[in-house]
This record gives sequence, structure tokens and C-alpha cells, in this order.
Amino acid sequence: MDVKIEQSWKEILNEEFDKPYFKELSAFVKNEYQTQQIFPPRKEIFNAFNLCPFNNVKVVIIGQDPYHGPDQAHGLCFSVKGGIKFPPSLRNIFKEINGDIAAPIPQSGDLTSWAKQGVLLLNATLTVRAHMAGSHQKKGWETFTDAVIKVLSEKKENVVFLLWGAHAQRKGEVIDATKHLVLQSVHPSPLSASRGFFGNHHFSKTNEYLNAKGFEPIEW
Repeated sequence: MDVKIEQSWKEILNEEFDKPYFKELSAFVKNEYQTQQIFPPRKEIFNAFNLCPFNNVKVVIIGQDPYHGPDQAHGLCFSVKGGIKFPPSLRNIFKEINGDIAAPIPQSGDLTSWAKQGVLLLNATLTVRAHMAGSHQKKGWETFTDAVIKVLSEKKENVVFLLWGAHAQRKGEVIDATKHLVLQSVHPSPLSASRGFFGNHHFSKTNEYLNAKGFEPIEW
């Protein structure tokens, strides 16, 4: 099946694209884009992969759904396009970075620079109907993104996985923690951030680990 995704990912996930569930998912998503308002824009569904080739992956952050408001989602979890107001979880992520490593809170919520440094910003579900959170869950995306996490765990070493909240932690159960660093905390949403996201020091811990393994740290 010809999926428009960065070449290294296309090769490593090739078998996945030919499975029956993915063909059904593709047909569903195609129909949704033809009949509904869907986010992110179609050309940005695989943005996380296109900006962060397989061999470049050093860190994985797992989100849930794309944002379902206009002009927010662009294929990177937690990220919004420049000029868009920060959603609450993203604002809390920037607050923790500021508290952890004293990096200033940026003007833009676009995390493309993270992706280009090797941070795979992976949502569990890659598409959503406008104003309908969770509307594309249980259609096959979760199976696909589970396969992505599994192949990263199996074929790479010394990747940092940041699992925020119970949903991300469940998806992370396939990760081999003997050869990767798995950091877990509550989700950065306002409902839970004060119960352990603030002060988790995941950003400094990630860079300490990358340094120790001989990788360039991330400029958060």
C-alpha cells in the first residue's frame, strides 16, 4: 500500500501498511476527509514521522488525540502552529521546562524544532473530526501507533520514552525498559499537572541520559 510517509518509516512499517486493519483505517480516513472537517490537514497526518526519520529518533513523547479546534493540530502531539494560543497542557509543558532547566517560555507553541532534533511527537490517534474529541479512536490508529512503539523498542537502543498519564503509560507497556529510559508521570493537563507533572524534571533527565549515551541533548 502506498502511504505517503518518510522513506525510512515506510520501509520499517511496510508490513503494517498491508495489513487488513490498516486498509480499513485508510478507507475510513479517506471517507472522513471527503465528508467531514478533519484535523490535522491531510498532508500533515504523518508530520511526526516526516520530520523525525526512524534513525534520528532519540526521544518519544506519546499524546492521545490531535487537537480538534481550527488551525491547532499539525501532526505533532501537544504542538500547535505558530500564532495559535497555547492549549493548557502545552502551557504546562513549557512551565515545567522553565522550572526544570530555566529555558524561557517561547512565543510559539510549534514544536517542529523538537521533532527535527529527534523527538517523535506521537499521538495515539492521528486524526480527529472537528470539535469531536476521540471521534477517530478505535478505528485502527491505536493498532498502528502500538506497532510504531514496538518497532522502536525492538530495533533501537537508548531511546527516552516520556509517558505522561495513564493512557500513554498503557501504550508504553511494550517498551523494553532494560535498553531504553522510560520516564512516567501524570499528564500535563490542568486536572493533574500539580499532582506530579510539575517537578518531574523529565526534560533535564532526558538530556542527562542522552549525554551519558553520547547523543546531543535536546534544546527544549
